[in-house]
Amino acid sequence: MGEMIKMVVVLTVLSVISGGGLKWIEEFAKPKIEAQVLENVKGPAIREILAGASNDPVESRFRIEDGEQEHTVFVGAFDGKADTVVLESEGRGYGGPIGLLVAVNVEKDQLLGVSVTTHTETPGLGAQAKDNPAFAAQFRGKPVDKPFAVTNDGGDISAISGATITSRAVVDAANRALTLYQNFKPQLTEEMQRAVK
Repeated sequence: MGEMIKMVVVLTVLSVISGGGLKWIEEFAKPKIEAQVLENVKGPAIREILAGASNDPVESRFRIEDGEQEHTVFVGAFDGKADTVVLESEGRGYGGPIGLLVAVNVEKDQLLGVSVTTHTETPGLGAQAKDNPAFAAQFRGKPVDKPFAVTNDGGDISAISGATITSRAVVDAANRALTLYQNFKPQLTEEMQRAVK
């Protein structure tokens, strides 16, 4: 009985030390991981959507709080004027979460573009949401005053053939970003001018 108690105590101590060590490593590595994701995954997509911006939109960013959730907003300046924001959003696809960036021209209340950043969708089918520029091009120039929907649901976004769930997830993510935009437009307009200076 004494050996069993000793073994339980030793295993408990080892578990606590291992768990604490892993948590420390996670906290230590978290900023580095976020910086790498920003520079190598999101950064290229943001710069592509905001091609021609006179600033570096990855450097010109700020955060807004929506309840307990915090959102990073990227700012694009064109012709010397900060007039475009890029918001991050997420939808639930067939294979898991789909990360989406949505660029909105604040002056025109118009979508400048969307870009899928991360996904685990089926190659050749759902992966086309990221790989097929024609799918993302459908969002360009659309007004932001009404929600998007795929054609199967009465909207005007053509779903990717064989990947309706993925298409709906991208549309859902775009709608979430637009809701955030509409809820925070006055704050976004104010903050974006500071972010570019």
